[in-house]
Amino acid sequence: MPGASDPAGGFLDLEPAGAARGTVVLPGSKSISNRTLLLAALATGDTRVHGLLDADDVDRMRAALAALGVRIDSAGSDVVVHGTGGIVPAKAAMLFLGNAGTAFRPLTAVLALVGGDYHLSGVARMHERPIGDLVDALRALGGDVRYLAAEGFPPLAIGLRRASGVPDHVGVRGDVSSQFLSALLMALPLQTAQTGRAVTVDIAGDLISKPYVALTLNLMRRFGVEVAQDGFRSFVVPAAARYASPGTIRVEGDASSASYFLAAGAIAGGPVRVAGVGRDSIQGDVAFADVLARMGAQVRQGDDWIEAAAGAALDGVDVDCVAIPDAAMTLAVVALFARGPTTLRGIASWKVKETDRIVAMATELAKLGAVVDAGADHLRIVPPPRIAAATIDTYDDHRMAMCFALASFGGTRIRINDPGCVSKTFPGYFAALASISAGARAHP
Repeated sequence: MPGASDPAGGFLDLEPAGAARGTVVLPGSKSISNRTLLLAALATGDTRVHGLLDADDVDRMRAALAALGVRIDSAGSDVVVHGTGGIVPAKAAMLFLGNAGTAFRPLTAVLALVGGDYHLSGVARMHERPIGDLVDALRALGGDVRYLAAEGFPPLAIGLRRASGVPDHVGVRGDVSSQFLSALLMALPLQTAQTGRAVTVDIAGDLISKPYVALTLNLMRRFGVEVAQDGFRSFVVPAAARYASPGTIRVEGDASSASYFLAAGAIAGGPVRVAGVGRDSIQGDVAFADVLARMGAQVRQGDDWIEAAAGAALDGVDVDCVAIPDAAMTLAVVALFARGPTTLRGIASWKVKETDRIVAMATELAKLGAVVDAGADHLRIVPPPRIAAATIDTYDDHRMAMCFALASFGGTRIRINDPGCVSKTFPGYFAALASISAGARAHP
């Protein structure tokens, strides 16, 4: 599949690919990796972590925790996190977190509830991603969080926390990013351990990306904190909650990354199997496989694997993607191979991701010949008679590069600009895709 590439990494040409068949062992989940590192750092006792993702977003979290005085040792293919018992050893630190939302938001919450002298910054795009709803909640809890540039956006400065008058109830909006709620929930045991009082978090509006919150609650439970909830309207972190190491924990394969290979199986023959995630996954993006089945693909699942193959011709679908926002990008490219239009709904959160994904996806799909209608919360894709050769811009967004690489299965050459952006979560992506691709022709 890979053809020519710019020596400086500026582009990668993907030759027309034929059938897709084989097995891919998935890298670890980014969402689980960064949550696990943080909870292990705050726990009492040491935690051995198997299957941690080796990618830029996780490197950002590891570097930040090290700067905060947390010791993390490599142990073969595992890491061992030496828990601090809810103490952040370094009372001052300058943290650069790239574009890693799964590091920036939770660390903001933890450090605001601890208090100190902290500065958190990232790349230019991170400074465009809103954080005001989380900051408002942290300020209500006594945190001293200040904006260093635009109001409501990073970079941030965090000072000493207010010592008295800390409430036992706090509200946060749920319709911008579920990471705000996850960040609060993960940080609040630092407060309950000190006060001995439970804290209730009330959700204002509709909560999006509920599976990611469920994932957070699952991991908190593994570290000894059971959060009570009233549906997805309110959550109670119990009095005197404290994190305790489970001893060892295994990171599942990344379900969002699985979507690319399952899609390849559905559109290019298959079967393609992904190993490391299966029917018992705690990640919401495994539901992508169910959407493929609705479209006509043949899907099988085991405890630790999922497999997809082409069935009858794929049909377009009208689907609510609020629970699978990342995998929905893959679905938009699969739509190019379907009979009839596909409509993705519930994707408003795309606008505050690594780029404005609604605009970016609409622009690049149109290059491939699709007719696209984009709205504030939807994307409607009418597939072209034949996928056109195109140069795809990736907007420094790893998922743009990964999902649009699938267009090469449409029998045409695709150039991916800035292919190195996949290092954010999956540095070996293009090699993994090539390993299941047959019939690709290299440049002469």
